Parts: sequence; structure tokens; C-alpha cells
Amino acid sequence: MKKNRKKFNRRQFLKKLPAAAVGVAAFPSIVPSSVFGKPGRPAPSSRVVMAGIGFGMQGIPNMRNFLSKDEVEWVAVCDLDEKHLVEARDIVNIEYGNKDCAVYHDFRKLCERKDIDAVSIAVPDQWHAIVAITCARAGFDIFGEKPLTHSLVEGRVLCDAVKRYGRIWQTGSWQRSVANFHQASELVRNGRIGKVKKIEVGLPSGHYDFAGTKGQETMGPPPEHLDYDFWLGPAPYAPYCPARVHRNWRWNMDLGGGQLMDWVGHHVDIAHWGMGWDYTGPVEVQGTGEYTRAGVWNSPTRYYVETRYADGTPMIVAGGYPEIRSGTKWIGEYGWVWCNRGGLEADPISLLDEFIGPDEERLYKSRDHFQNFLDCLKLRKQTITPAEVAHRSASVGHLGVIAIELGRKISWDPKTETIKGDPEATRLLSRAYRKPWQLG
Repeated sequence: MKKNRKKFNRRQFLKKLPAAAVGVAAFPSIVPSSVFGKPGRPAPSSRVVMAGIGFGMQGIPNMRNFLSKDEVEWVAVCDLDEKHLVEARDIVNIEYGNKDCAVYHDFRKLCERKDIDAVSIAVPDQWHAIVAITCARAGFDIFGEKPLTHSLVEGRVLCDAVKRYGRIWQTGSWQRSVANFHQASELVRNGRIGKVKKIEVGLPSGHYDFAGTKGQETMGPPPEHLDYDFWLGPAPYAPYCPARVHRNWRWNMDLGGGQLMDWVGHHVDIAHWGMGWDYTGPVEVQGTGEYTRAGVWNSPTRYYVETRYADGTPMIVAGGYPEIRSGTKWIGEYGWVWCNRGGLEADPISLLDEFIGPDEERLYKSRDHFQNFLDCLKLRKQTITPAEVAHRSASVGHLGVIAIELGRKISWDPKTETIKGDPEATRLLSRAYRKPWQLG
């Protein structure tokens, strides 16, 4: 058990250093051994002080991953549900054997602290942009969940804020830090299947009942432990019901984006990685979707999105179509490569024994997504899934949702991030915010 880690204000020290000097000046090569305390334990000046915002689902496992790192000192948790807040606080206090973890109801109060280096954010989609931009402005580096934002315009504003405030960003698109996804992408990037003729991305379909609230749509007062109006935040007001909130909020389009937006930051992200499309997007998008609009869960349960990129390559993103295998599949002149969680296949199978030579293109390598964030935070260098990259993969989903909703093809300019000749579609690139919330 880790106990009684000393608090410190490392962030103020780092701010005084030029970005290029942080990796050297912050960590002198010759220091007395007594500075480091017990063997293997980082000195206080090299620890990362962290806090978390949002613990309804992914926030807890993300925090546990960071707590497993000796260099992390977790000091605070923030949530609008008292039960989630207490659970998160107790996990931290048990880990450290004390009662020092601070609790916050309002993320803006947390952002007033001057001793925090980084935050882990896992809030519902409608909150992604506002919370993250507030944290970036406060000087925090950020580990944020996918999809990057709830609308395409929000994604651009968030990326610009991360750059403007000089923050390090890691998206929870952790597949890039797993060996089989890395290997598959390198094979494709280095031409092992020749020119790619088509990409197929298979995502989940339907509505998975994460919270056991399917059908619980009776409206009524929210429980006392949940600040429901604050929880809705910028989203349109809607009466409380259990099926609308924790975990299952993702099936309501005012709060999430269904399976398409829940997964686009994983398998489409890998498709982009293999193609070298990290900083671009499709030029055409069209799609169809099937809905069950009778209740609170109104996202597509089955969908088929067709895209085309500037070089002519088509990519299909689909959920609920058995012929589109789950995962990412690149189909080329000389064969194909497919990868999914726990799976890597190719035709011919000999491709899997191919060696990527030293003069070929080697992709960014990480085998620990959380450690990659911490290392990049200290060295002030780009993570394996920075905000701009996450924005580009999420954009495919946002455009797909618009094309499905309107029932027509969207012509997209990935350089200017504008829709050509379609004012109605352009309006759907952003979302109206409920007062008093605003973006930026």
C-alpha cells in the first residue's frame, strides 16, 4: 500500500521552464541519492499530481490505472452524483491509507486549484468540450475520453484550446497502445498489401443496457444524490428518468451518439492510423440508419456509413451488418489485414511474419496508454492519441450522423472543415447550448 505521499506544487515550477528545456532541466542527471527516498520511488519533483472528473463508468478504471503508477499522486475527485463521488474518494483514500482525497461537486471549483498537473475526464459526451476547455485554461494536462466531443465544431474549438494553452492531451483511444493494432497499421502503412482498395470498419449495433435501466422511462424527481439539472448541463432540458442518465445516456442523441459515436474513436481511429490519415478526413459521406424513436433511447440501432477520401479510397463504417466484420479491415491489391481486440489476421497469412525494416515507416510505439500520457506530460511532447488525431476520427462519426439524419450525401472539405453547398447540414455541425452554458 502506498502511504502518505507528500504534496507539492510541481506545475508552477514547470511553467517557468521553456518547453524544450523541461525534459532536461526538470530532471538533473546528478543528484544525491537521498533526494529519491526509497529505492524505486520517484522524487517529489518528478511526481504528477492528478485529479479526476466524472466517475459514472470509465472514470473509475482510468483512475485505477493512474493510481497504479508510483509517480502519480491523486489528490481530488469531482462528480455530480454523491454516490459516485464517495466511491471514487474511498478508492483513493484506501490506496493511500489516509483521508486526504478532496471532493468537488463543481468542476470549476476544482479548476481553481494551483497544485494540480493533470486531470482525467470521463463525463457524458455533452460535457466533453466545456469541461476539457475549462481544464486546459486552468493549466491542466488532460486525459480525456472518446469521442473527443459531442459535435464537430466543438472538436475544432477544443483542439485550438489545447494548442493555445500549451497542454498535453491523451485520448482514451487506447488501442493504439496495443501490439496487434500497431502491427496491423504498420503493415498497411508500409505497403505490404499494396494500394488499399477499400476499408471496412465494423462497430457494435443496438443499445447495450449498461446500467440495467432499459424501459425505465417513467418520469419523476431525480434522486437526492444526483444534481440532475447540472448533470444535463448544456443539453436540452428533459425530465429525469433512470434510462436517460448514468451509463445509458449514450443512447440518447442529446447526450451521446449511439454505438457509432461510442466506437468511432476506436476502430476508425485505427483505420486512419494505417492509412496516414491522422490529420485529414473524408471528402464524401453518406449513410442510412434504423431507429427506435419511441422512447428515450433514440440513437441508430443499425447503421451503414459510406465515405470516400481524397485519394479515392472508400471506407465503410457499419454496425449491425454481419458482412462487415467487427474491427478494422484494410483490403489491398495483394491481400488484406484485419485487426480487432485480441485478433490479428491477414491474407496471405505470411504477412504476419513480415519485418518492418529500419528504413521503413515506423509508427509511434506505446505499450501503456496511461504511462505514455505521464511520460509525455513530463517531457512536453505529443502523446500517441493527441486531440487533433481524436478530432479527425470523431469527425467521421459526426458527419455520418448528419448524413443519416438528412438522408443525403455530404460533401466535406477536411482542410477548411466545412460542408459544401448544404446550409442545413452545416447547421448540424454544432449544437445549441442550454443557458447559461457556452463554448470557449
